[in-house]
Amino acid sequence: MLGVSEVLQRSPLGKALQALLHVRVSQLNGCAYCLDMHTREALAAGEELQRLLGLPAWRELPLYTPRERAALQWAEDLTLLADSHAPQASFDALRPHFSDAEIADLTFSLAQINAWNRLGVAMRLPVARRPLAVRG
Repeated sequence: MLGVSEVLQRSPLGKALQALLHVRVSQLNGCAYCLDMHTREALAAGEELQRLLGLPAWRELPLYTPRERAALQWAEDLTLLADSHAPQASFDALRPHFSDAEIADLTFSLAQINAWNRLGVAMRLPVARRPLAVRG
């Protein structure tokens, strides 16, 4: 899994989008360790605190681009796979915003954070209290 992570670090998706998606998936999966890690990562990549705090209500907020919305929907569909069955409409919504290679990277990134979340929850990985570096 670490090898896949290294490859995804060089993906044209960018660190900011991947971190945003990893925060949302970690929220859905209830993985405190990954949520803490990826929130910090997103902030370090320049993400706005308001957008991170608004992720649970991303459909109702005008803070996310159409590209991010398509990726967030795909992230939720893959995370909640037993309920969503990754609908064709969600996959098709990616096409205007992502190349085939980017869709593959996106899907691998989401599969990987779901796997890390399951490990984090199962292993009860601890989260230490420490201040966040918040910009703007």
